[in-house]
Formats: sequence, C-alpha cells, structure tokens
Amino acid sequence: MAGFFVGWPNPPSEQTLRQLLINSPYRALAINDGQLIGFATGLSDGVLFSFLTCLEVLPDFQGNGLGKRLVEHLLEVMPRVYTVDLVCDPDVQGFYQKCGFIPYTSAVIRRHDLLAAR
Repeated sequence: MAGFFVGWPNPPSEQTLRQLLINSPYRALAINDGQLIGFATGLSDGVLFSFLTCLEVLPDFQGNGLGKRLVEHLLEVMPRVYTVDLVCDPDVQGFYQKCGFIPYTSAVIRRHDLLAAR
C-alpha cells in the first residue's frame, strides 16, 4: 500500500492507511492485479451532510479518470443528502469542480504533529 499521500508533509503510515480504510463507513476502492491503486473515503450523518474525507490515486494511475470515477462511486454509495463537503488544497479545486463540486470557503485544523506519530 505504499505510494499514497504524495506531497504530504508527514504521510500516514501503511498501518494508518489500513485503519483509515477499515474505519471509513463509506469507501470506493480501485484495484489493479490485486494491488490497491486508488481509494476514496467518506462520512455521512444520513440526514443533511456528507463529507468526502480522502481521495488518493497512485501517481502511475493518475490522469486517466480513475479519481473522478472513485468520487462518483463514493457519491453513489453514500446517502443522498443536502450537501457533500470536502476540504482540499487550492491546486486540486479544478479537479473537484470536474466532479461537480464548487469552490467554497472552509476552515480546518491540521495537526501535523499527530500525523507524524502514526
């Protein structure tokens, strides 16, 4: 499962990635020849709000629509609710616009020190 989280200041460990996939109530996986090559995870209250929490595609498999298909599948399996939110860096907003999202304002807490410990 190595190769995900490219560009992250403290990439999660493979064990943390496994836990992420196990604990996420909604997920979409892309597997090629028995290898995980991409995934999307999400959360929802099932009433008003859903969140796309993570999307990762191995670099060798990017640029062919796989990420968009993972997002589309995740949106199909999550409850159909009023809003689906995500937080992303500005350099990938264009990608998410192609998936139907609109740029919006958000606020986050990123605890890099906690991620480094995992």
